[in-house]
Amino acid sequence: MKKNSFSTVLFLFIAFVLGGLLMYYIVLNSSNLSLGIETNSNKSNNQVKAYSGTVIVKEGSLSAAVEKVYDAVMMVRNYKGDQIQSTGSGFVYKVDDKYGYMLTNHHVVADATKLMLVRSDDKEIEGTVIGSDNYLDLAVVRISKDDVLDKAVIKTSEESKLGDVVFTIGSPLGYEYRGTVTDGILSGKDRMVPVSISGSSNDYVMKVLQTNAAVNPGNSGGPLLNASGEVIGIISLKLVQTEVENMGFAIPIEYAMSHIESLEQGKQIVRPMLGISMLNVNDSFTLYRNGIMVDQNIKEGVVVVEISKDSGAAKSDLKKGDVITKLNNEKIADVAYLRYELYKYNVGDTITINYIRDGKENTTKVTLTEYKEG
Repeated sequence: MKKNSFSTVLFLFIAFVLGGLLMYYIVLNSSNLSLGIETNSNKSNNQVKAYSGTVIVKEGSLSAAVEKVYDAVMMVRNYKGDQIQSTGSGFVYKVDDKYGYMLTNHHVVADATKLMLVRSDDKEIEGTVIGSDNYLDLAVVRISKDDVLDKAVIKTSEESKLGDVVFTIGSPLGYEYRGTVTDGILSGKDRMVPVSISGSSNDYVMKVLQTNAAVNPGNSGGPLLNASGEVIGIISLKLVQTEVENMGFAIPIEYAMSHIESLEQGKQIVRPMLGISMLNVNDSFTLYRNGIMVDQNIKEGVVVVEISKDSGAAKSDLKKGDVITKLNNEKIADVAYLRYELYKYNVGDTITINYIRDGKENTTKVTLTEYKEG
């Protein structure tokens, strides 16, 4: 009995010591074992890591990515005479032997008599708009090479995935909040958002990226960046409704770069036209004034109101009152969508138009001619 009692005491002592060592180890490493979340020592890469397939946590900081691009971003002041009429943001994307080139939005620089840029070190410099387009909502501003602090790295949004960490740098609400950094995720891709060019209606649709990073007046023209500090988009607009929060949109950078040569050279973007004046099918009052009645069962489409002489439409089968429903098999919901699909093509291209006349669907070919403003 004494031998067994001694063995029992010895066993309990060993168990107590081992238990104490185990508790010491757990306390010592408690900062790395919280709620089953595994951390990663490589914090500079802002990586995400899953533990047990249930909890995902963002680690590290975006500070290295922000530092990489911060000096390439500038505030834009749009002057009309001696008065500031608006502010926005932009970023340097290219430098040559003489100049630096900054990308921003058309609506940021529109109608400016003078353009002043505020660098990250608060020095104010003057910029010159060398190319701008309202449908693209893009503009290129040129500055002296000596005024460039840094340039951004251009990537592509095509490689980005939903849920990826993104951030912006800009000047929301003007000078006081210049250089503001906001972050979020990539919330959506290929969003079709209607925009107004004339200021009175939805003239066009843009295919854009969606983010929940805070976007406010003054952020327009600034970069949307991935977690590596590379540009994947250009902040352009946001939904402004009292019941809507954190829905900002950016032009994919690859779309902007596909037009950059024309903008840098100050060339007008040449767009094709069908050669018609048109109205949406639901604009019943204006259609009635033009002597056109549309079948109430037709809910989407574009109505031909008038055909221009010597245009591609004039040489097709289209007539006043026809309802265009498709362009090269792409559905046409309204005038904005027709312009979006049409502007994918070049002057001289021949396209197929689906239209409804007298309750029957027909097709015709149209050779596109050059659109000339005015």
